Amino acid sequence: MGEKKSSYSVKYKIFDILGTIITWIVAVGIIVAALIFAQDNSPQKSIFGYRYYTVLTGSMEPELSVGDVVIVKLKDAEDIEVGDVITFNPSSDSEAYLTHRVTEKIEDYDGTGTTCFKTKGDANDTEDSFLIDEARVIGTVELHIPVIGYVIRFVQLRWYYVVPLVILIFIFIRLMKTYFNTDDEETEPQEAEHPAANEEDVKTSAVSETGRSPPVKQP
Repeated sequence: MGEKKSSYSVKYKIFDILGTIITWIVAVGIIVAALIFAQDNSPQKSIFGYRYYTVLTGSMEPELSVGDVVIVKLKDAEDIEVGDVITFNPSSDSEAYLTHRVTEKIEDYDGTGTTCFKTKGDANDTEDSFLIDEARVIGTVELHIPVIGYVIRFVQLRWYYVVPLVILIFIFIRLMKTYFNTDDEETEPQEAEHPAANEEDVKTSAVSETGRSPPVKQP
């Protein structure tokens, strides 16, 4: 009985710890997502000088794959060097963004005082056919997170599924914690009744109460 109780107790503690961790992860995720999704598409908007973008093509494989999220640090042109992976707007008429590697940095392009960059996707055979001027550069890729871009995309397009899902997770955690707690209480050993005293105990008790042995019948 004691072993069963101990088993349930350990399971409950493990589940309680996991539940707490999941709760904190969900809570932090909601806060971070709220901050990120509050940003618009303007390059001037950022969180502590960083923006995120989802990789939609395989032009930077194997370093960056479709579905990865890249964390881009906003930088000026003078701080960008050949070999850096940058995110930029390839056309002022488009809201699309590309993330490619800098292959050449051209300062004071044609005497205009503007810095331009030649870029290339690691998986592409040739350089991009256009130059990127400094005004269209967002910054350099500092970190990438695999696969999570699919999740962010889902949240962006199907946000109305996320709130019920989070609520269901919290309800499930509470129900499981209650279940393990109830089982733990049911396996609690009951205190035994006072055992019936044996004949020897009765005799001893009689002696202690009267101070003498009970009378013995003479033959």
